[in-house]
Amino acid sequence: MHLSFVTSNKQLATMEEFFFNCPYCYASVSILTEPLPGHYHYIEDCEVCCRPITLRYTVVLSLGGEVRILHFTATTDDEL
Repeated sequence: MHLSFVTSNKQLATMEEFFFNCPYCYASVSILTEPLPGHYHYIEDCEVCCRPITLRYTVVLSLGGEVRILHFTATTDDEL
């Protein structure tokens, strides 16, 4: 899934859907990631079991302009 929006410098950016397994129920779930480089840390509920998942990841742009996610973790409150 791709969602597009215009950044502050008027370039078209695309949000990327990223799939991972819920650390509670192990279901395959997804998030939409910002196509902007940076470190992200937030809590989002699982789409299946509704329990809170702590998400941490880094977004980088490759030399070719491709969005890449590095150092992705999805943890439970117990694992903090």
